[in-house]
Amino acid sequence: MKGKKIEKQVRKQYSPEFKKEALLRAEREGAAVAAKDLGLNVSQLYSWRAKDRASGQVSEEQRLTQSENARLKRELARLEEEKRVSKKSLGVLREDPEMRYAMIKTHEGKFATRLMCRVLQVSSSGYYDWRRRSPGARARARAALDEQVKDAFLAEKCRAGAPRLTRRLKARGRGAGHNQIADSLRRQGLRARGARKFKATTNSNHRLPVAPNLLQQDFSAQRPNEKWVSDITYVATDEGWLYVAVVLDLYSRLVVGWAMSDRMSATLTCDALRMALFRRHRPRGVIVHSDRGSQYCSREYRQLLKHNGLICSMSARGDCYDNAAMESWNHSLKVEAVHGERFVTRAQAKSQLFEYIEIYYNRQRLHSSLGYLSPAEFELPRVA
Repeated sequence: MKGKKIEKQVRKQYSPEFKKEALLRAEREGAAVAAKDLGLNVSQLYSWRAKDRASGQVSEEQRLTQSENARLKRELARLEEEKRVSKKSLGVLREDPEMRYAMIKTHEGKFATRLMCRVLQVSSSGYYDWRRRSPGARARARAALDEQVKDAFLAEKCRAGAPRLTRRLKARGRGAGHNQIADSLRRQGLRARGARKFKATTNSNHRLPVAPNLLQQDFSAQRPNEKWVSDITYVATDEGWLYVAVVLDLYSRLVVGWAMSDRMSATLTCDALRMALFRRHRPRGVIVHSDRGSQYCSREYRQLLKHNGLICSMSARGDCYDNAAMESWNHSLKVEAVHGERFVTRAQAKSQLFEYIEIYYNRQRLHSSLGYLSPAEFELPRVA
């Protein structure tokens, strides 16, 4: 129609690393589930899978082995999670007879009633008396809230506390307040994962060229691809360290690039930056901020910036506050995806980090600074 502006839809691009991890997830969870989690069309995954099989890189035997290993890992993770939740809930169950009775009722079809009464230290006659009594409206409402809170807590992989769960349940139509959610978490013995201290990975003792600090601790951005920040962190596995380089867009806090390797090299940081360039359709004039680590001062990295018209910015030596936004992301990664986990192989750690970055963090995690939207939701066009 005349006078009506037609916006051209920008086709999304995905790096080879993203496709590889997406296909591995599809092997474990099924193509439909993986497509939904990653915001893809199922046909895209089928197309990538066909091309991958045509290349002959993965044999049928390897695929079957991967699928079986993934199934066993999922089962092990489920059992470990149930064990952790049971341990946390045990003290509360011992203090509250009503909760012990409710637990017995829930599991009556799985275990003998007298056995459960003996383990939970209640009399069977007391339990049957409780069954005959009709619970009041307040008790029913509390039980319903506890169930919803627990479901939301486990859906967040034990990563969220009362503030974020309150927003999550409100979006689902449950108008419980912050204090009610906090009380429910305490009743059930559910606690979000806590923080630990980690060593620094930056090596700034070198004579390579460094760039000026253009951000000056101003981590605000008015549009996408105005300012990116980057850093390297690490995850321990039984095979050794897995190093992770990440590029974050300060406008939406979306992770636009990442790379993982067993070596902390310049290639690692370059691979993460290449993914960001690929994903964002090679924008020019972006300020790319990092610390003064040798990987970011290397010739390979500097040439990549120059070739793509990117502007280099670096923190002052030894000042973690100059890259505080990236340090905050590293902290969230460690607390929400790494603490309490044991990774037997680097491949297992890669799978966990891919799930955290591309499914949970980018598409589901609510940010208070973004009005309790996820990064992907924040970047969606606003409806006037």
